[in-house]
Amino acid sequence: QVQLVESGGGLVQAGGSLRLSCVTSGRIFWRSTMGWFRQAPGKEREFVALIRWTGSTTDYADSVKGRFTVSRDNAKNTAYLQMNSLKPEDTAVYYCAADHLGSGTRDESNYDFWGQGTQVTVSA
Repeated sequence: QVQLVESGGGLVQAGGSLRLSCVTSGRIFWRSTMGWFRQAPGKEREFVALIRWTGSTTDYADSVKGRFTVSRDNAKNTAYLQMNSLKPEDTAVYYCAADHLGSGTRDESNYDFWGQGTQVTVSA
């Protein structure tokens, strides 16, 4: 059974930083594209970042490019999202997801395993 567990969310002031972690159980992590998505209150869930299984290919939403960095440690079955220069508009529930076929796209429908989400709140 595959499980994804996020951690690292919390309350931070604008301009601050947080690092989210996503630990994956099961034998899919090494070949999966790992994605990060977020959902703000009253809004649809949106793509944030992804990293392919090799770690050499990443992709970011324009809204976070230059501020967020996605990474992974395949030995630890863990993906990370380092978030710097946080803004109030980054406030959302953040989800990690695994695309076990490794398509490397932003399309949510390709991600077949999801974590429970972790709240990130950025105060002005």
